[in-house]
Amino acid sequence: MKKVTKAVFPVAGLGTRFLPATKAQPKEMLTVVDKPLVQYAVEEAIEAGITEMIFITGKNKRAIEDHFDKAYELETELSAAGKIDLLEQVQNILPKHISCVYIRQPSPLGLGHAVLCARPVIGDEPFAVVLADDLMDPKPGTPNVLAQMVDIYNREGTSMVAVKNVPHASTNKYGIVSVDPYKPKLERITQIIEKPAPHLAPSNLAVVGRYVLNSSIFAYLEGLGKGAGGEIQLTDGISSLLTTERVMAYRYSGRRYDCGSKIGYLKASIALGLKHPEVGQELSEYLDEISSSN
Repeated sequence: MKKVTKAVFPVAGLGTRFLPATKAQPKEMLTVVDKPLVQYAVEEAIEAGITEMIFITGKNKRAIEDHFDKAYELETELSAAGKIDLLEQVQNILPKHISCVYIRQPSPLGLGHAVLCARPVIGDEPFAVVLADDLMDPKPGTPNVLAQMVDIYNREGTSMVAVKNVPHASTNKYGIVSVDPYKPKLERITQIIEKPAPHLAPSNLAVVGRYVLNSSIFAYLEGLGKGAGGEIQLTDGISSLLTTERVMAYRYSGRRYDCGSKIGYLKASIALGLKHPEVGQELSEYLDEISSSN
């Protein structure tokens, strides 16, 4: 069985929910404490054993390429100033064994189309899809979410999606699955629907931004028309894939922060800020201060 060594990062979205902050910078470059969202996503992939990062980019996304590229002038200035700790942080954003590929998505045609754009690089290998908007914070002492999924794929060999229960009223914001029992935390998907109205949803078990897929998904994505929202949906491709092979739903260990929403982004900033060795204690004291003053 082939190992999962490639990950696709669809980063071509406009980030309109964060305007005006995203008018001139990619939403994936919004920082949580001291790192952009896309760096958290790439670090998760690296820890899961991924060695090739494939970014599906669009207009005004050059900052993402620059972030993962070498910054000669900055490194020279930091070195000359003796700021060795900062220099090492900048130089170690990507380990030397990691490679990056950037593919331009010509039009914002949806997540399914973004994944299909990666086909020439993926070939016939299994691959991960990582949505940087979904910042995953693993439980202490456990592997990160993508590492959990890659480990299961290496044993099961089947495509899978990360899932969590959401309020029934929120099903129209997610891909929703119905499942049959299989193993602890791992269930077989019987149906998947993109953003169904609550009264049409088969369950409240929602797909979130981590996938491990076999390359067979590409054949189904290629023939898709526009689905929900007038876009080519990855969910619809997975629904077609179900007709020929198993696809699993994985109930991951950890906490998800929806950083595509303002409240999710703020929650992530607070939660990770409290864990940060440099600012955690002071942030905790400040939160206690403003809480007691209200």
